[in-house]
Amino acid sequence: MLASRGEPLFICEWERALFIHYEADPVALQKTTPFQIDLFEGRAFVSIVAFTMHAMRPRFGGAATALLFRPIATHDLLNVRTYVRHNSEAGIYFISEWLENRLSVALGPRTFGLPYRFGRLHYEHEPESDELRGEVAARAGSFRYRGELADQRFNECDPDSLNEFLLERYTAFTAHRGKKRFFRVWHEPWRQTSADIEVSDHDLIDATGPWSETARQCAANYSPGVSVWMGRPHRIH
Repeated sequence: MLASRGEPLFICEWERALFIHYEADPVALQKTTPFQIDLFEGRAFVSIVAFTMHAMRPRFGGAATALLFRPIATHDLLNVRTYVRHNSEAGIYFISEWLENRLSVALGPRTFGLPYRFGRLHYEHEPESDELRGEVAARAGSFRYRGELADQRFNECDPDSLNEFLLERYTAFTAHRGKKRFFRVWHEPWRQTSADIEVSDHDLIDATGPWSETARQCAANYSPGVSVWMGRPHRIH
């Protein structure tokens, strides 16, 4: 990333991240996705990621630019993502995302092509007490979950494993109003552990497309978080 001019554009922290994974029908999922679905051993996946973005600020400019970005610097997010390839590069594609920050909701689609929507989010990710729970409410429905860590040991994903396929992605592809974009990120490998999660309300996820009709929850991971570099958006022609 440092070899590209103007990269990284932002730095931030992604904290207390919970990944809830679903196996989905590849054909139904492809109908929702404008990029080629990436498969792991012939299987397609969608992940719901609940986390907090903390202290986002431009890489350059120091305290002055950090102050300007304070209104959008820290907030909870919920994203629904799938796994894609474009020109042989592996990445993720955001099907939908929710957050409470109305300014970010307005800016995200125009700048990065992110499918931001407004919602009310409340997370209680307290692994110290073995408790994970969250609730998201939006116009399209609600999403609720609760659970606990299966293990208190946090490790990097094994090479060539399903966990590595699902977590270690460093390019994001977006599409908004006919314009396709991508941006890259960099961070240390996720230190993660498995989690036992029960989803009690998934109306919000069902509203993201027909892929959910036959999808089945298959795994979950939790990580304390990573420090992140975020690149600038690039147009795909």
